[in-house]
Amino acid sequence: MLNQALRMLDGDIIINMGFFLRDIHQQIQQLYEQQVSTYGRKSFIVYRGQGLMKSDFEKLQRTEGGLMSFNNFLSTSKDEEVSIGYVRIASTEPDKVGILFIISIDPCIKSTPFACITAHSYYKAQEEEVLFSMHSVFRVGTIKQIDDNNQLYQVELQLTSDDDQQLRLLTDRIRVEAGGDTGWKRLGSLLLKIGQFNKAEKLYNVLLQQTSDESEKAFYYNQLGLVHSSKGDYEKAICHFEQGLEFDEKTLPLNHPYLATSYNNIGLVLKKMGEYSKALSYYEKALEIDEKILPSNHPDLAASYSNIGMVHKKMREYSKALSYYQKVLEIDEKNLPSNHPDLATSYHNIGLVHKKMGEYSKALPYYEKALEIDEKILPSNHRELATTYNNIGLVHKKIGEYSKALSYYEKALEIDEKTLPLNHPDLATSYNNIGLVHKKIGECSKAFSFYEKALEIRQISLPSDHPDLATSYNNIGFVYRNMKDYSKALSYFERALDIYQRALPATHPDIKDVKESIETIRKEITKK
Repeated sequence: MLNQALRMLDGDIIINMGFFLRDIHQQIQQLYEQQVSTYGRKSFIVYRGQGLMKSDFEKLQRTEGGLMSFNNFLSTSKDEEVSIGYVRIASTEPDKVGILFIISIDPCIKSTPFACITAHSYYKAQEEEVLFSMHSVFRVGTIKQIDDNNQLYQVELQLTSDDDQQLRLLTDRIRVEAGGDTGWKRLGSLLLKIGQFNKAEKLYNVLLQQTSDESEKAFYYNQLGLVHSSKGDYEKAICHFEQGLEFDEKTLPLNHPYLATSYNNIGLVLKKMGEYSKALSYYEKALEIDEKILPSNHPDLAASYSNIGMVHKKMREYSKALSYYQKVLEIDEKNLPSNHPDLATSYHNIGLVHKKMGEYSKALPYYEKALEIDEKILPSNHRELATTYNNIGLVHKKIGEYSKALSYYEKALEIDEKTLPLNHPDLATSYNNIGLVHKKIGECSKAFSFYEKALEIRQISLPSDHPDLATSYNNIGFVYRNMKDYSKALSYFERALDIYQRALPATHPDIKDVKESIETIRKEITKK
């Protein structure tokens, strides 16, 4: 139960069993200190057999040479045959592959504590069990298949030293992101990070009631604001952020970093509420403080630049957005590991702005850099991958590389069909994208098939006056027009026009375009 709670990050169980977690760790540490001298400074091997979901295994394959962590107490065995037995059992489960981890341990390096627990284990000498504490991190070595049906694999792991440079960078970053000067504050930050917002809210309300210190109250109001913002309750979030800001402005110097945080938090909620000019005002207040007190490559400065860039993008001020996003990227490339998700976000944002500006050849390399990271760190069916595939597909379509566009759109569709409900609007968008490419390369029957699938979903999932529904009618109208079936083409164009006129301003170019299509069709019908 405890290991499952750690894997699933179940806050209730982790909190209630915190004493037990600490006790197990301390016992492993004590045994480690007693046993380390008995290894004779010689490396040795232990084994672990388990199943992995195929999507998780694909992710593991992409991390070869990188780091891997087990977020539980890791049980291993000195007996390879025992572990192989677990591997074979796991490989019989659907959608899983059996993995034999071969773990090399150098007892001379300072690392996560581990201990031989044969004398304490339920299995005694049957397994020769070696138990690692719950923060063990390994370097992934060679991965190879050990059977003929793609169900069994061998993965070599090397226990990392606490002084491993890549691990230290990552650990330092995590400590910053889950910071706090007390254990309760760090716990609250962790609950927020893992999405357990109701538990975080309860904790912060209790802490708020227990303190009379105004600076502490400011902190807890800000954290409650973050909780409500994460839950989508923006009015409550604004209320709590403003309460926190009121305390901060009374107790702190004008250039204090907590004030910048408060301004950023309020700006974030205003952005989510669509009040972009107000959001920009708060973000600029935060940036003014950050630029005075922080080093030029500080991550918080990057966050401020990113916030302002995002608002300019929302306001369609793309050249300003690009300027800020480039500042973010410059800081990220100095501070972050090469496969960090924030770096992928920076590349993606710059690619998106270039796309919005019609600079497709400039957008493409940034999208490709984002994709390179995403494919390494995300499961193969992650929604973020589908978004990136769609963006790259669109760029290839815009520059006339239709076969490449089709390939990326099909990758996005493969993820969408696995992860979305059958009538989800995003699935309709994928079908529509593929239809557009088939139309461009003159494959009208294939285009028609995908347009129909998109229309079927949109008729079910969207309001009757939604512009995307009009787009589907318009696209099918073009196919009928190319097939010279003018009466059906006219019917679909007229349906598109009816929706566009209800949903869009009278001067919108889509209305003008569909009116021209109707006029052209009527002329063709008159000729007959």
